[in-house]
Amino acid sequence: MDKSSVPSDLARVGQHFLVGLQKSVTLTEHDERLLTALRPAGVILFRDNFKRGVPYEEWLPVFRELIEGVRACVERKTLLISMDHECGAVFRPPPPITNFGPAAKWAARSAEVGAAMGVELRSLGINLNYAPVVDIHTNPNNPVIGSRAFGATHEWVTQSARNFLSALEREGIFGCPKHFPGHGDTNVDSHYGLPVVSLSLDELRRREFLPFGAMVRAGARMIMSAHIFFPAIDPIYPATMSRLFLTDVLRDELGFRGVVTTDDIGMGAVSALFEKPDAAAIALQAGCDLIMMSAHWTDTNRCMGLAQGLLDGLNSGALRHDLFEASQNRIDRLLSQAPVHSLETLPDTLFTAHHAICSADG
Repeated sequence: MDKSSVPSDLARVGQHFLVGLQKSVTLTEHDERLLTALRPAGVILFRDNFKRGVPYEEWLPVFRELIEGVRACVERKTLLISMDHECGAVFRPPPPITNFGPAAKWAARSAEVGAAMGVELRSLGINLNYAPVVDIHTNPNNPVIGSRAFGATHEWVTQSARNFLSALEREGIFGCPKHFPGHGDTNVDSHYGLPVVSLSLDELRRREFLPFGAMVRAGARMIMSAHIFFPAIDPIYPATMSRLFLTDVLRDELGFRGVVTTDDIGMGAVSALFEKPDAAAIALQAGCDLIMMSAHWTDTNRCMGLAQGLLDGLNSGALRHDLFEASQNRIDRLLSQAPVHSLETLPDTLFTAHHAICSADG
């Protein structure tokens, strides 16, 4: 590939993106071009990025080559190699990586599970896990959270999530609590449509915000925003693009100083909104730092247009330089702290021990 053919100026804003690789176990020309042009903060791995139906000793070297290819394109030592690894239904790697089941099953043993997950993720070169889920499962008709949540009370969710996050980070894996300001009381799956919630800000303060405040105090480095519309609070934007939620509440009221990432913007809840060229600039001015987009939901070529929109916003003054630089500084700080893990083969005895954890009574 001729690297001189891509617009190098996009790398000025490229660190504000998390790019999900295409459905391939090898690095595609499409992904090489995106990674080289943007130099994103990181990449997201999905199920189809692992070679399946073959022994561990065969799929791990293929995956190692994929990660090495990513690093070669980005040409930066510090990189977020990330995955949704909640377990249960949200689980990507093949055996023998342990699926501990949904969080509700092991909430009482979240520290033990978090430590075990951390060891296994580290062996895959992963340094960022989009977990824990700190939504409160208060709506039994919720089609997307359910047993992904630790429980139905803010006290139980807070305790379990805090123990999990601490254990995960002790093993060298950054956690990313989600989905702010809370996805537990929705009745629409944001993968396919925009949930609308009628709660007031005071009602959210009394319940949904509490676990997130605890995650901030526990030292969470990242938090993921939710694609949810609260018309009584912000009648214009969903939480992902709302300055009221991301700056006034999360940063100013709850005191969060770390990096905010969107949930995947290819999801049905906001995909159309992010077709607009200024959408990424609106999200950054709201308080977001990273725009997540994966090939699982959309054509990741859209990242190029959004990156150009950021550049245009900076050049025109529509995107405030002070807000952009503050966001850049948060990302730079996170990347400077991100560990680099070498891929390694774990012994059978370790997987046996981990499977014993997940098979124990919850």
